Amino acid sequence: MKSYCILALLICLFGSVSAQTTVSGSFVHGGITRTYSFYVPASYVSGNPVPMVIGLHGLSSSGADFAQNRDFRPIADTANFIMVHPDGSTMFGVKFWNYGNILGSTVDDVGFLEALIDTISADYSINQQRIYCAGMSNGSFMAYLMACQTNRFAAIGTVTGSMSVDMYDDCNPQNPIPVLHIHGTDDSTNPYAGTSTMKGIDDTNLFWVDQNNCNPVPVVTAVPNTNTSDNATAERYLYSGGTNGKTVELFKVTGGGHTWPGWPVSGSSGNTCMDFDACKEIWRFFSQYEATASVPENEPVRVNIWPNPASEDIVIEAPGYIVTEIAVRDVRGRLVERVKGKDIDSLDVYRLKAGSYTLEISGKSFRVFKKLVISNN
Repeated sequence: MKSYCILALLICLFGSVSAQTTVSGSFVHGGITRTYSFYVPASYVSGNPVPMVIGLHGLSSSGADFAQNRDFRPIADTANFIMVHPDGSTMFGVKFWNYGNILGSTVDDVGFLEALIDTISADYSINQQRIYCAGMSNGSFMAYLMACQTNRFAAIGTVTGSMSVDMYDDCNPQNPIPVLHIHGTDDSTNPYAGTSTMKGIDDTNLFWVDQNNCNPVPVVTAVPNTNTSDNATAERYLYSGGTNGKTVELFKVTGGGHTWPGWPVSGSSGNTCMDFDACKEIWRFFSQYEATASVPENEPVRVNIWPNPASEDIVIEAPGYIVTEIAVRDVRGRLVERVKGKDIDSLDVYRLKAGSYTLEISGKSFRVFKKLVISNN
C-alpha cells in the first residue's frame, strides 16, 4: 500500500505549501515493496500541472544518493517541477535496475516506474506531456529501456551508461523521443567504445539520431574549458532537424571517467569534468520538449468514466448516445481487451494490472478516447 508522510497529506488537503517538501512512499509492485521519494518545490500549486523528472541511480546506489550527488532540486525550485527519486530493487544486497533479465532477474522495473508515475499523478497535478527520465550508469541503461518500451516520457537524459546489445537489437520505440547523452572517453566501468554486451556510445547515439529522423551530421561545439585542473574537456554534438523539431545531443567528455560532470563525488572512478553541470544541461534539454499524444484527444461526444483511478468496475456514461464497443490499450498502444455489446454502461477492470490505459469508446456515430488509471487491487 502507498504510504505518504503527513506533509504530503496536507498538500492534498490544502492545495499548496509555503515551503518545499520531500515526500517518501512505498507500494507493492510485482510482489515486491518498492520505495521512493519525491521533492515538491515551494512554487507548486495543486491544480496547476507541473513537469516531473525521474532520476535513476546507479548500481549499488539509491534514490537518496542520487538526490544528494546529482541534485536537481535547486533547479526544480526555479523551474517548478517535481523531482522523483525511486529506489531499484535489491539483488545480492545491492540496489539495481533490471534493464533486461540481469542475472536472470524477472523484476518488472518498466512496470514499476509506470506505476510510480500513476501513483504520484493520483495526488499531484502532473503535466503528463512533460514527464522526463534521467539516469546514471545502471540507471542510464534503464532510462534507455524506458524509451524503448513506453511512451510516458517526453525526453530522456543519460550519463555514463548505454544500451545493452540485446536492447539495441530489440528496441522499437512507439514514438520518436529526444535523447541527451553524456559520457567520458576514459570511463572504465562502461567504456566509450562499448563491450561484448554493451553498445558503444557512438552507435547508441546514432540509433536515436535515426529514430528521431535527425540530420546525421552534427554541429560540434567545444565546451569552454573553464576548469583547467580537472584533466577533462568536453564537446557538444547537436543533431537537429528531427521529427517535430526533436534533437539528439551528445556531450563527449575527453578524459572524463565514470562520473557526473559538475558533481565531484569522493571515490568516483576517474576524472570529473567541471566545465559544465550535467544537471543543468539535462534540464535545459528536457525543457524544450513535450510528448506527442499517442491517441487523439478530441472529444466530440461527452463521455464520463468513473471512478478513475479504479480497481474493479467502472461506470460508462454517454448521455444521448449508445456505447457499443470499448477497446482497452496499454501505454505501449497494445490491445489488452475489447468488449462489444448493444448498450454498454459499465466495464469490469479487475483483471487489468496497475497502470495507465487508454479506452477507445465508440458507438454508431462517435468514437472517444479516455485515459484510465488502474490502482492496485
